[in-house]
Amino acid sequence: MSSLAERLDEAQRTRTAIAQVVSQSGADADEAYRIQEALVARRVSRGERLVGIKLGLTSRAKMTQVGVDQVIWGRLTDAMRIDDGGALDTGRYIHPRVEPEVAFRLDATGAASAVAPALEILDSRYAGFKFALPDVIADNTSAAAFVIGAWQPLPAGLDNLGVLLEVDGRIAQIGSTAAILGDPRRAITAAVTLASCAGVPPQDGWVLLAGAATAAVPLAPGAHVRAVVEGLGTASLRALS
Repeated sequence: MSSLAERLDEAQRTRTAIAQVVSQSGADADEAYRIQEALVARRVSRGERLVGIKLGLTSRAKMTQVGVDQVIWGRLTDAMRIDDGGALDTGRYIHPRVEPEVAFRLDATGAASAVAPALEILDSRYAGFKFALPDVIADNTSAAAFVIGAWQPLPAGLDNLGVLLEVDGRIAQIGSTAAILGDPRRAITAAVTLASCAGVPPQDGWVLLAGAATAAVPLAPGAHVRAVVEGLGTASLRALS
């Protein structure tokens, strides 16, 4: 398993797409999570710091597509964070995509203390952005970078807020927070339970990316991207060439 983590790490560092090595090895989901742990441990050993967790496959459509009935989770590090309105060098990635999300700020008990609009940048290390479930789990759920907008107090409802993804001032995707497990607040319990069972309990101030509210779109060099979440505000980034 350590050799597979090494291959994924090398693919990320050299921006080189590889074959679906994890599913080809016969690894199941449990083994894939152990590869993910080893993969992120390599990043931590180089000086990165865990700052949160994220969920994937949070829409029923994506679950059905992959043939699972449970969300998957991954780890976030400080090296993945981009300031709101900041710049992201697309040359650091293989084939980046971006999607609008809802983020929560967690306390040490696993409760959410604030909410914010967010963007997640995905970058599968597999050729063609194609993978089976063990592949994407081991690849830390394609996590690449993220942007958090201004934190807001938790509102009374989050279950059906309108979401826009804008690229260069034009609407690229329209969705709803209902796409995130029906209500993004459900992501809090799901993520904290999954991570804690794996020996990764939440820390005070950690970020939780609850899941995508729309499909992801390719992130082209030079693009200006903005997520707009009804009642929560915006999160944006500039993609450098």
